Amino acid sequence: MATVDTGPTRIPLNQLDIPLERDLFLRNLIRELSGVLEDVVGLKEAAGFISIVGQNMGNQMDLDYKRALGVSNLTRPQVADVLVDLKKRIKGDFYIIEQNDDRIVLGNRACPFAEKVAGRSSMCMMTSNVFGIIASQSLGYAKVTLEETIARGDPGCRVIVYLHSSADSEAAPGKEYFQS
Repeated sequence: MATVDTGPTRIPLNQLDIPLERDLFLRNLIRELSGVLEDVVGLKEAAGFISIVGQNMGNQMDLDYKRALGVSNLTRPQVADVLVDLKKRIKGDFYIIEQNDDRIVLGNRACPFAEKVAGRSSMCMMTSNVFGIIASQSLGYAKVTLEETIARGDPGCRVIVYLHSSADSEAAPGKEYFQS
């Protein structure tokens, strides 16, 4: 076991009070990576790069949930439940505010990235892409609007997943997703 000499005693390194463990390390890594991208290429381009990662992760999560449920497509209520469940599994606190045939509105009290998301709006593209991919792959279309985000300093998140192209969805800012 590695120790450090602190004078008359030797302390095992693994007993030092250092805030380093896998979860915190990975959240710091993603925060720093998104920060470097935002600084070097700009917020819009950084969000684009993170979108690609989110798309890949969304495709994998979509397949995982469908396989586990034994279905080829999720119903709208299943999509809503899956979005909440996947965020809970990674320490988010998403909940359904409302859902109908036109949209799913979700709230969130805790970001999976915790305090590391502050000031890193590009990281929210993970949520947008994962939600958009899962919804569109089963329902044909999705547009995700991030109305409020913890990253931008809001006390929580408010995310709208539009399920059809409509006047409301077209007027809303956000990213569209289509079934592949």
